[in-house]
Amino acid sequence: MASGTALIYDEEMTTHKLLWSDPVCDIEVPERLSSSYEQLKCYHLVERCVRVPVREASEEEILLVHSSEHLEVAKSTQTMNEEELKRVSGNYDAFFFHQNTYRCARLAVGATLQLVDAVMSGKVCNGMALVRPPGHHSQRNAANGFCLFNNVAIAAEYAKLKYGLKRILIVDWDVHHGQGTQYIFEEDPSVLYFSWHRYEHQQFWPSLTESDYDAVGLGKGKGFNINLPWNKVGMGNSDYLAVFFHVLLPAAFEFDPELVIVSSGYDSGIGDPEGQMNATPEVFAHLTHFLMQLANGKLCVILEGGYHLKSLSESVCMTVKTLLGDPVPEITGEMAPCLSAVESIQNVRAAHKPYWKWLMYEDTSFIQNLSTKSHTLKKADPSPSTEHESKISNNNETVKVEKFLELHMKNILFPVPHIRTATSDSKGSAHLLPVPVHLVKELDKTEIKAFVSGLYADLVKEDKTLLSLGSMLAILDKILKKEVCNGIAQSPTASVSVAVALRHSVRFGFQRVLCVFVGDMQIIPNTDDGKILMIHICEKEQSGKTSSKHYIPLNWKEDAEGNDFFSAVLGFILPVAYSYRPDLTVIGIGPNRSLGISGIFLLFTLLQGLAESRILAVIEDKEINLMQSVAKALVGASTPNFGTYVPPSQEKANKIKILRDQFQQQWKMLQCSVKEGISRN
Repeated sequence: MASGTALIYDEEMTTHKLLWSDPVCDIEVPERLSSSYEQLKCYHLVERCVRVPVREASEEEILLVHSSEHLEVAKSTQTMNEEELKRVSGNYDAFFFHQNTYRCARLAVGATLQLVDAVMSGKVCNGMALVRPPGHHSQRNAANGFCLFNNVAIAAEYAKLKYGLKRILIVDWDVHHGQGTQYIFEEDPSVLYFSWHRYEHQQFWPSLTESDYDAVGLGKGKGFNINLPWNKVGMGNSDYLAVFFHVLLPAAFEFDPELVIVSSGYDSGIGDPEGQMNATPEVFAHLTHFLMQLANGKLCVILEGGYHLKSLSESVCMTVKTLLGDPVPEITGEMAPCLSAVESIQNVRAAHKPYWKWLMYEDTSFIQNLSTKSHTLKKADPSPSTEHESKISNNNETVKVEKFLELHMKNILFPVPHIRTATSDSKGSAHLLPVPVHLVKELDKTEIKAFVSGLYADLVKEDKTLLSLGSMLAILDKILKKEVCNGIAQSPTASVSVAVALRHSVRFGFQRVLCVFVGDMQIIPNTDDGKILMIHICEKEQSGKTSSKHYIPLNWKEDAEGNDFFSAVLGFILPVAYSYRPDLTVIGIGPNRSLGISGIFLLFTLLQGLAESRILAVIEDKEINLMQSVAKALVGASTPNFGTYVPPSQEKANKIKILRDQFQQQWKMLQCSVKEGISRN
């Protein structure tokens, strides 16, 4: 199995620079690359990555996407003087040439192709290329918006040609619409292109009608172009996550890509003068974590925009840390998408309903009367650079965000435990696990009897259960004290062990513990004080306990044809879990489980984005195949294997919709359509 993360960088790409004064282009500076690389060194991330050398792309590779006329113009600039360069640059919208721009652009394409080769050949699992100039605005016959050659589009065509790929996903989280990439692939069903972008009802650059949600692709490419327009500034972490839960991830899992390429623009991050959004750097760690679950982990991240140097460099580091497999920092901010974001999500889902099975039974309709249309919008400057009142106020804002980010990063970053996954060998089965896990010494019988009889006597009635708690509590204590990331415990009665683990975690001081239990439960923990959120997945309703904000039964029997649990995890469990933001996640697997191993693997993998990846798995005895699968998921030593994707039946789609309607006011990340009474934040 491939392992390791590639990092591609060459200082020569900083030689592309603006030689004259141009208020539109002056934000695209060489320091965008150098400051990002320096920050990676500060966090000691460079030394952990696999260094892959840069090469120049060949002319044949550039011509996979661009016209020979465009290539010849770019080549001719190498010998021009400043006046000639300025004149040629003036032929394009928001672009500048330097004598070394052609060389840098060939290096940018070459670096991108080197990353594709490293990932596709199995040399590494994933990676990031820090490149300039960026690429996603560049079109077949024109430079545009700081971009000369379309790095990502060339990479997709190259991967199709060299590796015979049939399905490539391009995720463009830059704050500008990558119209160049859209034009190149809008008739191509082998490339699913997703872009979110500041739009403001066509008033923000590039100000195109085809950047709106109803541009779904052309001809055979219909349904394979997904545009999510932001119709106001100030979008934050919850808005970005909501789009992933309710639009991108369901489509991506159904599409089942063989390679994922990210047009990774960080102008969608806080403090950026272009985007004017509020998303903080750790959100990019969460987005990266989700994309790593696709295409057997084959993920290539390619730098696009990002013009606030501190915001850019911290976001780059968050992305690379996640690619390396580090636990994801806790997400910050209120977990509730704003009304405008929900409107855009609803319109995208309505536009794409004819093309996707996951939307087949969704009750979707268009919203014509958008809440933001009544606002008096200032006409945006028709370029990638918005006008600022003055350089002084802009500089003040930059310094303010820098100070905020210094403090913010100190608050969210945490020492990663040296040990990732712990277990005990009480059952003599640890040697059967396919990956290395740390063995924890269990509490002895006398210790555990004294401990349990004092605090948990009402839960534990049988000696065999009592003794099994020795290993579970030893593992849990290591997780609670942050000595290990996560752990797996076996138990003869999983629900009793889970009940003890939940009470013990709350007694330890944790304020929010998420528990997902699959199978029959003899004991339903008390969730009235909100310190425990229980999602109980079973074939039929069992307990007689009525659902409430903190106790949610989900009756689900996995489809015999394959894994249809995606819709439940993405459409309900993840949004509820992210709304809750737990300090710890406990996942219990009891008898008569209604999910197969692939569905359970999906649950463990996606929930690792929460609680700094602190997960305790409690699994009923004699489930060695399941133990092996869970160990792989927790150690992160396996490429994701979620089985065959199956869209939800009408009955199951309705079940998720009913639950979403029931709980979306309490757990606001469930909101994906505008209902009467939705919060207008």
